[in-house]
This record gives sequence, C-alpha cells and structure tokens, in this order.
Amino acid sequence: MSDEVKSLEDLGGVATEATVIEVQAPREPVRDALGRSYATGKRKDAVARVWIKPGSGKVTVNGKEMKAYFARPVLQMILRQPFQIAGVEDQFDVMATVTGGGLSGQAGAVKHGISKALQLYDPALRGALKAAGFLTRDSRVVERKKYGKRKARRSFQFSKR
Repeated sequence: MSDEVKSLEDLGGVATEATVIEVQAPREPVRDALGRSYATGKRKDAVARVWIKPGSGKVTVNGKEMKAYFARPVLQMILRQPFQIAGVEDQFDVMATVTGGGLSGQAGAVKHGISKALQLYDPALRGALKAAGFLTRDSRVVERKKYGKRKARRSFQFSKR
C-alpha cells in the first residue's frame, strides 16, 4: 500500500511534461518582390485573381476603373466592405482580373479575393475579416439539371388526358 501518490511531486515531474502546450508562431506577411499580395476569390461561377499593394485606394477590374466595370452602387459598396471592416480605406491599390458568372457573382469573387489578399498582406487584419465572414467562400452554386426533369427540379407539365 506504500505505492499511493499523495502529491504531484511524488510523480517526479511526469505531470509537468504532459501539460506543455505548443504555441503557434505568428503568421508572416506573404508579399512578392514588388510588395504585392495575391489571392484568388470565388463566388458562384466567378473567379477573381486579385493583387493588392499600398497606394491611394485605386481599384482596377479587368483593366477598367471600378465605377466603369461595376456601375451599380451596390456592387461598388460590396468591393469597399473589406477595407471598411479592416479600417484601411484608401490605403491599398487593387488590380483584379475576373472571369465567369454575372456581375453580382464577380463582385462577390473580387470581395473574397481582396479579403484573402489583405489578410496575407497584414496578418493582424485576419481577425476582423474572419469575424465579418469575408474569408469564407460562398459555396452556393447553380444546381445541375437532372434527366427526366425540365430544369434542376421542375417537372414537365402533367396532362391527365
């Protein structure tokens, strides 16, 4: 009966070794030789390749000014959201090329790309962008058409006679 343990010291330091927790190293900024960060944003069928670099807040999409490419104010607001959440408005220039989908999907793809590029450029912004849900890809896509159906789920009109 003398094998009973009455305190942690009796274990000889075994318990202290088991309680060691690994600490992750802080994230490093990811930038190329020109000081830019690159990310790919996606939404629906749209795919956006986005480069950001420090600048005056100029946004270029497919070689056009943001106001010319995304004429609707709602789409322009969507593109500005990541900068407002991160608190870095008019501090970065954006150059994006976007393909596929419609204008709304393309705006969402560019927003996703800007958010990912911002958190790569400055890892301190990750918390705010993640809390706002901007780093999550909106995975909703068009459902495929099934055979025997008129559309994805719509059946042909039934005629009794």
